[in-house]
Amino acid sequence: MPRRGNAAPRLSLSFPSHWGGLRPGAGRRPTPGRLPPVPHRSRPQHRAAHPVHVTLRASGVPSLREQILFAAVRTALARASGRAFRLLHYSVQTNHIHLIVEANDRDCLTRGVQGLSVRIARAVNHSLARRGPVWSERYHARALRTPRETRVALRYVLTNFRKHSPRATATIDPCSSSAWFDGFRERLPPAQGPPAVVRARTWLARRGWRRHGLLSVFDAPKALVSQNVDR
Repeated sequence: MPRRGNAAPRLSLSFPSHWGGLRPGAGRRPTPGRLPPVPHRSRPQHRAAHPVHVTLRASGVPSLREQILFAAVRTALARASGRAFRLLHYSVQTNHIHLIVEANDRDCLTRGVQGLSVRIARAVNHSLARRGPVWSERYHARALRTPRETRVALRYVLTNFRKHSPRATATIDPCSSSAWFDGFRERLPPAQGPPAVVRARTWLARRGWRRHGLLSVFDAPKALVSQNVDR
């Protein structure tokens, strides 16, 4: 068809046949010392007898340990527990949160963690007068099936601040549930205020882990890379 006036000529666009799909080097580059993001697939079945170590990772917000933000996060944590989902321990770090929880089944675990994630995100955004996502990826969860696994996870969560601040002089982490933990060898001053956690119901989290000895407030967390929870 002949051109009319000053009409621009039509361009023929072509796209490479290999656009999209799986290809070498695609996707987010891995961060040294961190596990890859949790894949989007169905969660494994969950047994009520197994406590679970959960990790939530934040992105694009200030340190969650800042006084105002931690207060908001702790209020959300205190409202997490119910009959089917229970928060036993927590540790709030600058850009991630470690939890040890119990749940009656897989659906209760999924709904409990997702509901808590939403509650924390809303609290953080409200404190910062902002909108937008708070979590950078899906939560990571690992069932604790033996007394030793449970003890290692407890030690990792409650002393996690020593991993990120090796020179910290505090006896226990004020941004954790350590003050309400009764499994330290040392005697601690009475905790101030109501706890944000509840007592364990599973044998592993209540008594079983003690088979391998009580924890110390001076412990440092052991790396959990081999157990896929070092995040």
